[in-house]
Amino acid sequence: MSQTDVDPAQPEPDPQNTSDRLYTTTELEAFSEQQLEAARAGAPVDPLTDPIPHAGPIGEHTAMRPDPGARPTAPPPTAAPPSGPPPSYRPAPPSAPPAAAPAPPAPAHVEPRRFMSATDFLDRRDNDKQPGPATWGWRGRVRRWSGGLVKPAMGAKERAWEADRALIQKDFDGPRTIAFVNPKGGAAKTTGVLAAGYTFGTVRGGGVIGWDNNETRGTLGIRGARSAHRNTTRELLEDVERFKDVYQSRIGDLGAFVRSQGDAHFDVLASDERPDVTGVIHAKDFAEVHALLERFYRIILVDTGNNLRAENWLAAAEAADLLVVTSTVREDTGYSGLWMLDALQDAGYENLKYKTVTVLSDPSPKVDEGLARDLTQVYEQRTRGVYRVPYDPALVSGSVVPYGELSAATRRAWLRACAGMAAAL
Repeated sequence: MSQTDVDPAQPEPDPQNTSDRLYTTTELEAFSEQQLEAARAGAPVDPLTDPIPHAGPIGEHTAMRPDPGARPTAPPPTAAPPSGPPPSYRPAPPSAPPAAAPAPPAPAHVEPRRFMSATDFLDRRDNDKQPGPATWGWRGRVRRWSGGLVKPAMGAKERAWEADRALIQKDFDGPRTIAFVNPKGGAAKTTGVLAAGYTFGTVRGGGVIGWDNNETRGTLGIRGARSAHRNTTRELLEDVERFKDVYQSRIGDLGAFVRSQGDAHFDVLASDERPDVTGVIHAKDFAEVHALLERFYRIILVDTGNNLRAENWLAAAEAADLLVVTSTVREDTGYSGLWMLDALQDAGYENLKYKTVTVLSDPSPKVDEGLARDLTQVYEQRTRGVYRVPYDPALVSGSVVPYGELSAATRRAWLRACAGMAAAL
């Protein structure tokens, strides 16, 4: 303690008398109980030269020992600790931290309750559903002869038929447009549209239209079933304003322009049939009709003309979700389809292979099988799939297609082809 910190009336403490010595907090903390007793008895003890780890901290009030009769004085300043401990100094071990409160026990793991919703139940039932009993071939005959007591399972062909029907019946998230293309006449584009319309219409149950998007005049209208009216795309364009109001126009209003195909469950929109009309269908005309048909139909089958440079042809190719290259087993029609794919590729059409399928038709009962193999191989390289359609005498007359007279082989081939189209969509 310095001279200014003590009362002048009090005698100055004798530094040799340990009983009068004032110890700093640091010094006091180094004292043991034995050292404190010795210091109180007057024995000289220096915690820096005779250190013994202290048993616990001691408060500053123990070291001051004020005289009860003395005037209160300002608290003495704490002496600065030595700059560094001597070699024999051992610092006191740190006091142990307070024990942490025990952690609450972890909650037992509870398995989330699992249950089957109503939708899950129906999905499981659909997935577990087994194919029905056979109706084709000897298996079907056995079932019928036994009166249903014996129920053989379906054969491979019948199972494939059912799988193709399921593909065609799948839902789309919007209308889909399929364009049938080949710049050569006689490549079975119109026949393909009508056969595909019949297949999609009967299997899906409607919502399908075949549209003759010829630049001037096509033959889809005369190959499809006739109607009481003779209106075509041209008349629809002249009266398209009545369909601008989406709240007032109805699909029934299109009945004045499209031609129902009856049991085939699809409609036909013919191209211009009046000889006195001049002009062609432009890209803008295609866009207006296409937007209208998308409002009322789920599948639009577009029969295209033979002019790749026509505005409406290019507009159809651009708007199509899928291109169907039709060709007969002939070298000229096969070459024409490949030339068209080259032109589209050079024009920058992206993903052309995956946006295109091929339907290869037999034009007669006997065809060059070597040429058929060559065409199949080359179109398999250029498109995502090739589907072979057999010759059908019901289609050779060039008149209205008799859907009910199509052979079983033709119907199966077109079912497989349309399943491939649906899978591509």
